[in-house]
Amino acid sequence: MEGMSAQGPAAPNSTALDPKIAARLKRNDEGLVPAIVQQHDTREVLMMGWMDDEALHLTLTTGRCTFWSRSRKEYWIKGETSGHSQWVKSAALDCDGDVVLVQVDQVGAACHTGDRTCWDADDLGAVVGSRPE
Repeated sequence: MEGMSAQGPAAPNSTALDPKIAARLKRNDEGLVPAIVQQHDTREVLMMGWMDDEALHLTLTTGRCTFWSRSRKEYWIKGETSGHSQWVKSAALDCDGDVVLVQVDQVGAACHTGDRTCWDADDLGAVVGSRPE
Protein backbone atom coordinates (compact mmCIF):
# COMPACT_ATOMS: atom_id res chain seq x y z
CA MET A 1 0.00 0.00 0.00
CA GLU A 2 1.33 3.35 -0.94
CA GLY A 3 2.68 5.41 1.95
CA MET A 4 2.67 2.55 4.44
CA SER A 5 5.71 0.96 5.99
CA ALA A 6 6.19 -2.79 5.69
CA GLN A 7 8.87 -2.72 8.37
CA GLY A 8 6.60 -3.63 11.26
CA PRO A 9 3.68 -2.46 13.31
CA ALA A 10 3.68 1.17 14.25
CA ALA A 11 4.92 2.09 17.70
CA PRO A 12 2.13 3.28 20.00
CA ASN A 13 3.01 6.96 19.58
CA SER A 14 4.02 6.97 15.89
CA THR A 15 0.54 7.23 14.44
CA ALA A 16 -2.18 9.77 14.01
CA LEU A 17 -4.53 7.60 16.10
CA ASP A 18 -6.43 9.74 18.59
CA PRO A 19 -4.29 9.71 21.77
CA LYS A 20 -7.39 9.03 23.89
CA ILE A 21 -8.04 5.83 21.92
CA ALA A 22 -4.35 4.87 21.86
CA ALA A 23 -4.17 5.23 25.65
CA ARG A 24 -7.04 2.77 26.09
CA LEU A 25 -5.51 0.03 23.90
CA LYS A 26 -3.89 -2.96 25.57
CA ARG A 27 -1.56 -4.36 22.95
CA ASN A 28 0.19 -7.74 22.87
CA ASP A 29 4.00 -7.99 22.84
CA GLU A 30 3.96 -7.27 19.08
CA GLY A 31 1.98 -4.04 19.56
CA LEU A 32 -1.22 -5.60 18.16
CA VAL A 33 -4.82 -5.99 19.24
CA PRO A 34 -7.29 -8.50 17.80
CA ALA A 35 -10.13 -7.02 15.78
CA ILE A 36 -13.37 -8.95 15.47
CA VAL A 37 -15.32 -8.04 12.34
CA GLN A 38 -19.10 -8.33 12.42
CA GLN A 39 -21.82 -7.69 9.82
CA HIS A 40 -23.54 -4.53 11.08
CA ASP A 41 -27.16 -5.49 10.41
CA THR A 42 -27.28 -9.26 11.05
CA ARG A 43 -24.58 -9.32 13.78
CA GLU A 44 -22.96 -12.27 11.97
CA VAL A 45 -19.33 -12.67 13.09
CA LEU A 46 -17.23 -12.60 9.91
CA MET A 47 -13.55 -12.78 10.80
CA MET A 48 -10.72 -11.75 13.09
CA GLY A 49 -7.63 -9.82 12.12
CA TRP A 50 -4.82 -7.98 13.88
CA MET A 51 -4.50 -4.19 14.12
CA ASP A 52 -1.80 -1.92 15.42
CA ASP A 53 -2.40 1.77 16.09
CA GLU A 54 -1.88 2.73 12.44
CA ALA A 55 -4.22 0.02 11.12
CA LEU A 56 -6.91 1.14 13.58
CA HIS A 57 -6.36 4.78 12.64
CA LEU A 58 -6.71 3.92 8.93
CA THR A 59 -9.81 1.83 9.61
CA LEU A 60 -11.43 4.70 11.50
CA THR A 61 -10.48 7.42 9.00
CA THR A 62 -10.84 5.69 5.62
CA GLY A 63 -13.95 3.62 6.28
CA ARG A 64 -12.15 0.48 5.05
CA CYS A 65 -10.91 -2.30 7.37
CA THR A 66 -7.13 -2.25 7.48
CA PHE A 67 -5.12 -4.95 9.23
CA TRP A 68 -1.51 -5.88 10.00
CA SER A 69 -0.48 -9.17 8.40
CA ARG A 70 1.79 -10.99 10.83
CA SER A 71 2.90 -13.44 8.13
CA ARG A 72 3.56 -10.91 5.35
CA LYS A 73 4.71 -8.14 7.73
CA GLU A 74 2.64 -5.51 5.96
CA TYR A 75 -0.65 -3.65 6.14
CA TRP A 76 -3.56 -4.87 4.07
CA ILE A 77 -6.96 -3.45 3.30
CA LYS A 78 -9.69 -6.08 3.24
CA GLY A 79 -10.87 -6.42 -0.35
CA GLU A 80 -8.00 -4.50 -1.94
CA THR A 81 -7.09 -7.48 -4.15
CA SER A 82 -10.15 -9.75 -3.80
CA GLY A 83 -12.87 -7.14 -4.17
CA HIS A 84 -14.50 -8.58 -1.02
CA SER A 85 -14.52 -5.31 0.87
CA GLN A 86 -15.52 -4.33 4.37
CA TRP A 87 -17.13 -0.91 4.66
CA VAL A 88 -16.92 0.31 8.24
CA LYS A 89 -20.18 1.26 9.97
CA SER A 90 -18.85 1.53 13.55
CA ALA A 91 -15.97 0.51 15.79
CA ALA A 92 -15.69 0.01 19.55
CA LEU A 93 -13.26 -1.24 22.16
CA ASP A 94 -14.22 -3.85 24.73
CA CYS A 95 -14.25 -2.92 28.41
CA ASP A 96 -10.58 -3.91 28.86
CA GLY A 97 -9.32 -2.18 25.70
CA ASP A 98 -7.77 -5.39 24.41
CA VAL A 99 -10.20 -6.23 21.56
CA VAL A 100 -11.68 -4.05 18.82
CA LEU A 101 -15.13 -4.78 17.41
CA VAL A 102 -15.62 -3.42 13.90
CA GLN A 103 -19.10 -3.53 12.44
CA VAL A 104 -19.08 -3.48 8.66
CA ASP A 105 -21.11 -3.88 5.52
CA GLN A 106 -19.37 -6.93 4.01
CA VAL A 107 -19.26 -7.19 0.22
CA GLY A 108 -18.58 -10.78 -0.85
CA ALA A 109 -16.73 -13.34 1.22
CA ALA A 110 -14.96 -12.36 4.44
CA CYS A 111 -12.77 -15.47 4.65
CA HIS A 112 -9.70 -16.03 2.48
CA THR A 113 -11.17 -19.48 1.63
CA GLY A 114 -14.09 -17.83 -0.16
CA ASP A 115 -16.61 -18.60 2.60
CA ARG A 116 -18.93 -15.89 3.87
CA THR A 117 -17.30 -16.09 7.33
CA CYS A 118 -14.20 -17.66 8.80
CA TRP A 119 -16.46 -19.78 11.03
CA ASP A 120 -18.41 -21.64 8.36
CA ALA A 121 -16.36 -24.81 8.24
CA ASP A 122 -16.26 -26.76 11.50
CA ASP A 123 -18.53 -27.24 14.48
CA LEU A 124 -16.39 -28.47 17.36
CA GLY A 125 -19.25 -30.45 18.87
CA ALA A 126 -19.65 -28.47 22.06
CA VAL A 127 -22.21 -29.76 24.51
CA VAL A 128 -25.15 -27.40 24.46
CA GLY A 129 -26.03 -26.51 28.02
CA SER A 130 -29.05 -24.94 29.51
CA ARG A 131 -29.05 -22.25 32.10
CA PRO A 132 -29.88 -23.46 35.60
CA GLU A 133 -33.29 -22.41 36.88
